[in-house]
Amino acid sequence: RENRDLLAASGLASPLDEMLGDSAAMVALRTTLRKIAPFPSTVLITGETGVGKELAARSIHTLSARSHEPFVRVNCASIPDTLFESELFGHEKGAFTDARERRIGRFEAAQGGTLFLDEVGEVPLALQAKLLRAIQDKEIHRVGGTAPLIIDTRIVAATNRDLDQMVTAGTFRQDLLYRLAVIRVPVPSLRERRQDLPMLANHLLHRIKGEFGRPRLALSAAAVAAIAAAR
Repeated sequence: RENRDLLAASGLASPLDEMLGDSAAMVALRTTLRKIAPFPSTVLITGETGVGKELAARSIHTLSARSHEPFVRVNCASIPDTLFESELFGHEKGAFTDARERRIGRFEAAQGGTLFLDEVGEVPLALQAKLLRAIQDKEIHRVGGTAPLIIDTRIVAATNRDLDQMVTAGTFRQDLLYRLAVIRVPVPSLRERRQDLPMLANHLLHRIKGEFGRPRLALSAAAVAAIAAAR
């Protein structure tokens, strides 16, 4: 609901509209996202911090048949090891100290929609098997529960780390990578789409003008040239 409300308020038809750029790399990225969105396959989005991996994930969800169901984001790096199972799979009342009531996890919350596993490369090796089992078997068990719960959730993951290198180093499971990377989508950095810099600069300036009440602000030709030539 929040996704739809934000899109309606902004006048945007899709998160793709926020992926600015006319460079070949950005045109190719938007084309790829449109092509893969209708399919149920798991997607691994790669790229440096700040390139727009979450925006790409939201685009996949919004352009899919699951768009009217939840988009649930999980920052894997922020979940303590001791709470990993409870956060992702939920828990039953009395499952552990302070578990005063049943709580659904992120997999359940995303039922019918999309679960976005951000920074999936930060999941500790000891916990990767549990994540793999949930993705592979399409079922989970709440902590303290006995009955399996069937999940219908599309998985989209993102990372700024080289998971193939981590597999070689023994810090990421190869079978989990295989499950996550059915489709790989690299998001280009600004270095790879330099011709988009002036457009991005003007877009940011437009936002700043509204936020600070400075409607007469404008980039000079020299400033645009300097931005385009930046290294």
